[in-house]
Amino acid sequence: MKSALKSGLLALAAIALPAAASAHPAIGEAAGFSHGFAHPISGLDHILAMVMVGVFAFQLGGRATWLVPATFVLVMALGGALGVAGINVPFVEIGIALSVVVLGAVVAFNVKAPLAAALGVVGLFAIFHGHAHGAEMPENATGAAYAAGFMIATAFLHLAGLALGYVVGRAGERQGAFVTRAAGGIAALSGIVILAGLI
Repeated sequence: MKSALKSGLLALAAIALPAAASAHPAIGEAAGFSHGFAHPISGLDHILAMVMVGVFAFQLGGRATWLVPATFVLVMALGGALGVAGINVPFVEIGIALSVVVLGAVVAFNVKAPLAAALGVVGLFAIFHGHAHGAEMPENATGAAYAAGFMIATAFLHLAGLALGYVVGRAGERQGAFVTRAAGGIAALSGIVILAGLI
């Protein structure tokens, strides 16, 4: 079990490494991409929600393994477009904090939601995350490159969640379920703390 946990932590660390590269100055499309890539991995709320989406998809299995993360990324792009266009979406920060609470709780309780319901939930939260990314796009960033950056970073975080679920699951059904649910519980509690700071 310890080796499985170590592998999961190494996978998460590997996903976070590109953040160091994004700190270097860039120009033009490179600047847009690096800013976009850095945005989802610069906030604990985004990281927790994205990783929980991946773990949730793993727990559901089947087509949900790829449909849940893909839906999040695509709907997030729509939310990003709304943010860039200056179209207001109410309660964005509260929606992001709630996404951490809800997705963490779903993982903690191993909720076997129907696929349509799972897609609806992650799609709703994706709008809030995407809007935040789009609204905070730097003025000197290229829109398409910026969007590609935050979409790819988000996909990597989803993959980290999928990998975490797989690696921990290999530790044994009982032990793996405990660790996965504990991770969901920690994420949900973190989301409650974030939400409390916003209310």
